[in-house]
Formats: sequence, C-alpha cells, structure tokens
Amino acid sequence: MKTLREYIKEANDKKVAIGHFNISNLETLHAVYNMAKKLNVPVIIGLSEGEEDFVGKVEAVAIIKTLREKENFPIFLNADHHYSFDRVKTSIDAGFDSVIFDGANLSLEENIKITKKCVDYARKVTTETGRDILVEAELGYIGSGSNIKETIPEGAGIKTKPEDARNFVEMTGIDMLAPSVGSIHGMIKSGKPHIDGELVAEIKKVTGVPLVLHGGSGLRDEDFTNGIKAGINIIHISTEIRLAYDEALKKSLADKPDEVAPYKILQPVVEAIEKVVEDRLKLFNNLY
Repeated sequence: MKTLREYIKEANDKKVAIGHFNISNLETLHAVYNMAKKLNVPVIIGLSEGEEDFVGKVEAVAIIKTLREKENFPIFLNADHHYSFDRVKTSIDAGFDSVIFDGANLSLEENIKITKKCVDYARKVTTETGRDILVEAELGYIGSGSNIKETIPEGAGIKTKPEDARNFVEMTGIDMLAPSVGSIHGMIKSGKPHIDGELVAEIKKVTGVPLVLHGGSGLRDEDFTNGIKAGINIIHISTEIRLAYDEALKKSLADKPDEVAPYKILQPVVEAIEKVVEDRLKLFNNLY
C-alpha cells in the first residue's frame, strides 16, 4: 500500500483532496470508515489532544492499523492540533502517521523553534524505524474550537502572507502547512467564511508543500472546490459531524425513550454521520 505522503501527492496530481475527520468514539470511526470504503477513497482520522485522551493513543493506533492491514485500505491516523513538543512526541512514539504542531498562538520565533524540534524528532524516528511520519504546522489565524459561533470571530481576516509561509516552511522543514486563507474552526451562525483561492495558489507556489484547510465545517461547496483547484490537498471536517451526532442522538432518544441497548440507540447516529461524510468525500474527490 502507498504511504500517506504518496496518497497526498496523488490527490494533488488529480486535483482532489483527502478528507480528514475528527472522531471521539467508535461509532464515529465506523461511520467515516464505512463511507470511505464505499467510495473507495483514502481517508484520515484525526484526534485532537482532548479526543486523543478520551479515545486513547494506543487504542486508536491499534484500531487504525488493524483496519488498514486487514482490509488493505488507506486509512491513516493524525494527531490533530497538538500544542507542545511533548504531546507531539508521545503521539509519534505511539505510532501516529502524522502530527500537527499548532503554534499559531505563539510568537513566530517560538512557533518556528518548536515546529523545527517536532520535525527533527519525526525525522529521527523515521530513520530509526522506517515509518514515514508527516509533520504539519499552522501559520496564521484560523480561530479555535470545534463549536458553533454566533459570528465570524474578530481577527479572522488576518491571513497568512505568502512570503511568511515560504520562510516558515524553509526554516522548519515541515511536510505540510495549514495557512489562514479565510476559514475558521467551528461553524458560524451569522455569515460564512470565504476561501481566498488566489492566496491558496500563491502560497502553494512559493512553498511547494501540500496545503491543509482547517475549519472546513459549514463552508460553501464552491469554496471547497475552488480551494482544491488552487492547491488544497487535505480538508478537515469536525463540527459538522459533531452536530450530526448531537442532533441524531437527541432524536433517537426522543423517538425510543424506553430503549436501553446502546447499539440500537446509536445506529441512527452512525447513519447521520455517514451522510455528512459521504457528501463531503464525494465533493472533495469529484465523485458527483
């Protein structure tokens, strides 16, 4: 099977994007995996620090590795939004395929310093084990929290400058970059973020590395397609599937108040998440 790095290059060549979906539990994983298998497209499972603590590093790595090897299917595990070298290191040591050091709230100097330390450690482990570990970093303001916000947060207009992106990539040696190009983490009740396709294209041109779009939940379809054409290779979705989970669970409990079997209560939840994931994967992979 090809490596994650090879699948990302293939996506870039085909002008499609790999879907990245965050999970907190087994039913969400099943929903994402079911749809990726149905459509026969690679997929990335993401665990933030909080999700990683809840699910368990060792457990997550074992499940993803088993699915990949048993089914010979390209499903990969990413340590999403980790905020210290120590947290990145423990995820790499546990067996994650890729990691994200998020130093967006740090000074540029500190962000570069810790990102470079993460890259150096990943390269060391790759040399020692043969595992191809990808390191991603974030540069610019994308906000925080996979939640629902009333309005677009102040500062969302502060986008990553191409020259800053080029310098950051050169100084850190990262494999992938998540720039600020208009999206915001979470979903917005009033107004919708807009992806700056021209900026994406310029950053891709000057950095030459795969670009990752964070804050994909709630964006217009045309923002996704324009972003992919401009050079986005991976797209993160989290809040949309959390919202689907929440709404489906409430309805399931209301419809069958006397049901006590978790697998019966949660089946509609899995189906609701599958629908969201299917729609996004079809869009990202130009399968409509």
